[in-house]
Amino acid sequence: MFYGLAKGHVDSKGWEFEHVLQDIQTLNERALRGELEITAISIHAYPYVADRYALTHCGSSMGDGYGPMVVTREPVSVDWLAGKRIAVPGEMTTAFLALNLLLGKGRFTHEVVMFDHILDHVAAGKADAGLIIHEGQLTYQNQKLHCVVDLGAWWQEETGCPLPLGGNVIRRDLGEPAMREITAILKESIQYSLDHRAAAVEHALQYARDMGKDLADRFVGMYVNHWTLDYGEAGRKAVRELLARGYRAGLVPDAGEIDFI
Repeated sequence: MFYGLAKGHVDSKGWEFEHVLQDIQTLNERALRGELEITAISIHAYPYVADRYALTHCGSSMGDGYGPMVVTREPVSVDWLAGKRIAVPGEMTTAFLALNLLLGKGRFTHEVVMFDHILDHVAAGKADAGLIIHEGQLTYQNQKLHCVVDLGAWWQEETGCPLPLGGNVIRRDLGEPAMREITAILKESIQYSLDHRAAAVEHALQYARDMGKDLADRFVGMYVNHWTLDYGEAGRKAVRELLARGYRAGLVPDAGEIDFI
């Protein structure tokens, strides 16, 4: 998404951008403290920071009929997961919210494991199941693990909506004119990266976790696409539906009126 900005191909209009590379759970925690002017967060985290941040209309990662998965060492049913110990990538990830919506609050136990260690953790028998995000969705079979449920597919069957996993938020204290200008710059960078996809993927590979070019390109196609340029009405509806269901289930605070800059 940020190739255009990182390489100076997009005019930053006098703003200075520092590129901070951290996992999503860490960024969620930093957003809770209001540390960053603009950051990626899990949509699950948004109700906790809505007073301080607004969602930008661009920068989302949507699971359009696919998404985080629960994997196990043996083929099992979804019902089998009740009461089991599940390794999760963070309590504020959207994957964790979706899992609670599927299984029910308090109907399983969990432990937080760094997202890129979950497959090894489950394969080694340290948890009954694992909730996987990122490229683990494409590689879990390499460790002879089995997908119990794809939460993006489940969510789409349940609601007819894509699953809004991550988004960008911008701090309200910048003021609306600056918020809009910065968001427009970010959108320009995303468009530039989509227009120069091969070069953007090559740039991103330096941060990849043992991914070859073909796998990285496939992963990018799943999560950096037309949804990333703008949620659109369907994407906005999906965010509202997810957070409303989370609120009714007692899993998140009321996000109030959700605005998109």
